[in-house]
Amino acid sequence: MDHHDTGTQSVDRALLVLSLIGASGEQGATLAGLVAGTGLNKATVRRLALALIRAGMAEQDAGSRYHLGAQIQVLGAQAARRPGLIAAASESVMRLAQIAGDAALLSVRRGASSLCLMREEGSYPLRSHALVAGQTHPLGVGAGSLAMLAALPDDEAYTILRAIAPVLTDRYPTLTPDRMRDLIAQTRVDGVALNPGLVIEGSWGLGIALHHPDGRLAGALSVATVEARMRPDRLPDLTRHLRAEAARIEARLAQPTKDRQT
Repeated sequence: MDHHDTGTQSVDRALLVLSLIGASGEQGATLAGLVAGTGLNKATVRRLALALIRAGMAEQDAGSRYHLGAQIQVLGAQAARRPGLIAAASESVMRLAQIAGDAALLSVRRGASSLCLMREEGSYPLRSHALVAGQTHPLGVGAGSLAMLAALPDDEAYTILRAIAPVLTDRYPTLTPDRMRDLIAQTRVDGVALNPGLVIEGSWGLGIALHHPDGRLAGALSVATVEARMRPDRLPDLTRHLRAEAARIEARLAQPTKDRQT
């Protein structure tokens, strides 16, 4: 292996450590957790974490847990100014959380996974913690994630289902291939994806796919709440709000870049 490969591999590994720190949420990541998550040895993980700390990308608290560093906030703010999904959607995500009183989420597809980009809390005190920003799920697991999978053409959706089947069997045994196919079909009929507590018991979600003007999948907008809040009589209202904000986001995605700064 030449130096170029070793360097690239180190960058890949450091970014993997960084993404795991991000996905650990407010409680932070432990060294043991990072070792388990990366499959790398303790010395390597510690070395990579120190490099991230030196760059301001990570920091360590008094309890030796790792958190995202201040430099990440700077980069995040710079990225948010760039025309893209977050710039087009952040206002709608915040408004949806305010109107619904529940957590509103923005997700994107990353290969056979769904990545949560943004989470805005609503005012309702009981919260569903099924998904936080920076966390990934297999595509199809969770409301926004299911909305994206159902938006893909059959051959692509079923190729992904075959690829994630071992993970589903291992971590989400109730989500059998047949159940997933039924959920995809139902989502296509309804135009929105309902997750009735399939990922975490009592944690429900409603999601809708977002598209670019040319029809390409842009991401998904969803609402996450506790089961008691997702009453059948409330579903039509939530669906209406979800559709309205999705339409606003798609309209912003269709605007020329220069008009989007307003």
